[in-house]
Amino acid sequence: MDLLNIPLDKQKEIARLMKEIGINDQDIKEAFVRSSGKGGQHVNKVSTCVVLHHLPSGIIIKCQKSRSQGLNRYWARKLLLNKIHAKRSADLRAKVDLLEKERRKKRRRCESDKEIILMGKRMRSEKKSNRQSIKPHQMNEF
Repeated sequence: MDLLNIPLDKQKEIARLMKEIGINDQDIKEAFVRSSGKGGQHVNKVSTCVVLHHLPSGIIIKCQKSRSQGLNRYWARKLLLNKIHAKRSADLRAKVDLLEKERRKKRRRCESDKEIILMGKRMRSEKKSNRQSIKPHQMNEF
């Protein structure tokens, strides 16, 4: 991993995170562009803004937090790793939720739950039957 201009402790942190998540350095395309905003002549002359593109996932990160290219490389990689981790955990959560939903669908109801459901249906039926208009042959009953 060629992380020039990044302090050694930050290089170790990025290497550890990349190993945890399982990302290869070859999967990341890195480019440097000129920053915008504050910084005066330095950002106008030097390409300190870092653009990272993770090829397998298609995630693109642009970082220009600092006037230093090394710190921007660190922050860009950290942001990229956080986004990839969040995306993977969201995908995993969606799969688990789908499996849990299928499991709940297949589950059989116990007798007490069935009785409660039937009682609710009976009450609903009575309520709706009371809404019917009165027919002429029912008038005699009153």
